[in-house]
Amino acid sequence: MPAPSKRLDAIPPYLFAEISRIKAEKIASGADVIDLGIGDPDQPTPQPIIRALQRAAEDPRTHSYDESPRGWRPFLEAASKWYEREYGVALDPATEMLEVIGSKEGLAHIVWAFCDPGDVVLVPDPGYPVYRVHAKMAGATIHSMPLLEENGCLPNLADIPSEVASRAKMMFVCYPCNPTGAVATAGFFEDAVRFCREHDILLVSDMAYAQVVFDGYKAPAALQVDGSREHVVEFHSLSKPFNMTGWRIGFACGSPSAVGTLGRFKDNIDSKQFPAVAQAAAFALLEGDNSATMELYRKRRDALVGGLNSAGWKVEPPQATFYVWARVPTGETSADFAKRLLEEASVLVIPGTGYGENGEGYVRMSLTVRGDVAGERLAEAARRMAGVALGRV
Repeated sequence: MPAPSKRLDAIPPYLFAEISRIKAEKIASGADVIDLGIGDPDQPTPQPIIRALQRAAEDPRTHSYDESPRGWRPFLEAASKWYEREYGVALDPATEMLEVIGSKEGLAHIVWAFCDPGDVVLVPDPGYPVYRVHAKMAGATIHSMPLLEENGCLPNLADIPSEVASRAKMMFVCYPCNPTGAVATAGFFEDAVRFCREHDILLVSDMAYAQVVFDGYKAPAALQVDGSREHVVEFHSLSKPFNMTGWRIGFACGSPSAVGTLGRFKDNIDSKQFPAVAQAAAFALLEGDNSATMELYRKRRDALVGGLNSAGWKVEPPQATFYVWARVPTGETSADFAKRLLEEASVLVIPGTGYGENGEGYVRMSLTVRGDVAGERLAEAARRMAGVALGRV
């Protein structure tokens, strides 16, 4: 058997192997494990969207390849209308939008479309691992942008050395943020766009959680900044706002040059999503309502954060995303603490180091818990974790 490609050596070892082993053993022994790990919506896709898929699948026109240049035209037109409704910015679906098979796919491939070995990619730390992994596999040089609690988990752009900025091809940002749950201001995006224009860097904004918001908060977008068009590409996903993770559909929008370059690369990678899925996604953007799930996430957030804070573990409630990012209260490493929570409390959390070295000292807890009705499983998780972390029973 031939040896695998050396580029696979750039993929770090699976950090969670030991935690997965313990989880499997706990479940096999009959333990009631509360899994606050993966961020996958536990609620079903709203029925009207499912019915839209059924109608689209019955249309023979969706049974062939989508041979359009940028993606299923009704989907891109709907995405353009949705974007103008949400952000007040008009985008041309023919030149400024591109269908992607879930934003993860697009985020990975935009690195390959732009970066050569030795190019610099500016990556948030902690951050979604896809940015770092694909930059490494493409042979790019990674410059980490620390997301520190004292700076609101925003990168300090002034700390990026000028010689690094001059070699950088792209900068990844994600707000609302996975994994920290932090949010960005319009002022931050103004600064980021200005920085990227000055240094001729493509600003890649991952907006997967932009619609998962609480307490009246509305997430700003980089494309709302004047003069952003040529240096910004945003990725939007239907996975989180409409419980459609398995459907694998999203879109990139912004710079015509960046969108076109990514589209050219993807022409040689895939044949786009099943058009019936794209048609149903168009319906979701124009007619979908998933407010019930967002209200459930809010109840779960309040149950988890309230329970932990009542027990003495100081945790900030996020304004957005379905993640709670919490400092380890015991002085243990993130991995050791997560392992002990699973062993002693049967609660699974993700060590912050899974998202970069600046994640050390934190754990990420997801609000997407199967079997929860109104926050009761999150309240139980908080009670159990407080018993282990803070010495209570």
